[in-house]
Amino acid sequence: MDNVSNKYRIIDLSLPIESANQEFILPKIKFINHKKGANLLGLAGVISERSTLKTFFNLLLYFLGIKKVNCKDFPDKIALAWEEIQINTHTGTHLDAPWHFGPYCEGRPSKTIDQIPLEWCYADGVVLDMRYKQPKQPIAVEDLEMACRKINYSIKPRDIVLIMTGVDKFCKERKYLFKYPAINTEALLWLLDKGVKVIGTDAWGFDRPFKDMLKDYLKSKDKKYLWPNHLVGRGREYCHIEKLANLDKIPTPYGFKVACFPINIKNASAGWARVVAIVEGELLTK
Repeated sequence: MDNVSNKYRIIDLSLPIESANQEFILPKIKFINHKKGANLLGLAGVISERSTLKTFFNLLLYFLGIKKVNCKDFPDKIALAWEEIQINTHTGTHLDAPWHFGPYCEGRPSKTIDQIPLEWCYADGVVLDMRYKQPKQPIAVEDLEMACRKINYSIKPRDIVLIMTGVDKFCKERKYLFKYPAINTEALLWLLDKGVKVIGTDAWGFDRPFKDMLKDYLKSKDKKYLWPNHLVGRGREYCHIEKLANLDKIPTPYGFKVACFPINIKNASAGWARVVAIVEGELLTK
């Protein structure tokens, strides 16, 4: 095998799921350590019977110490660790499916996350640098055009477009939720017209911050202010990724692959994704 042609580097573009990151609904993570895991595994063994009567007798024997397995019975007095998580499907780095935007898209039932074509989730990537935009400033068509000219690149069908704002660096600060630039609807349609199916941002949301949208709606009662980019997805089929990270670590603005496969959750509106950039010609050695 030709080792030179198979050199590549994988760059993690995902935020870890942790309670330290800013979310409106924080994940609840319960860590089961190896000792407690051993005790729970021993208990699980006696309550796994289908018969209620057998389970009752097994529990009786367990508490009498006759049929009891705990941490003392395992090598080194420990067994297996695991976690129990209560979480929203839109927490952390995730891919939004058309079902999130509405029940119908382009006149057909919207795709849920388990129905997204996986071909959409592995494609050529391009990073458009918007770090010069101030918080709450719109990212317009002319911004996208200027970014493409700057790197001498033309968006093509099925590219995965990554909008770099740089706000992922503040993911543990409150301002992460409320101070970021967002692409406007005209710019979103500009990308969709070019055949793009997946667009990502390293900001908390794909639309403007909640506070700003609600403030403008309550002042004007104009529905166009409420989640306009999401609602584009009722008429145009596409997915977007929210809460990306580390886009500045990709060494080239294009010429790399993006993989953003979502967790397969039946009938869900979104799925968590371990998004990565795959850069050929750079072997990860550490």
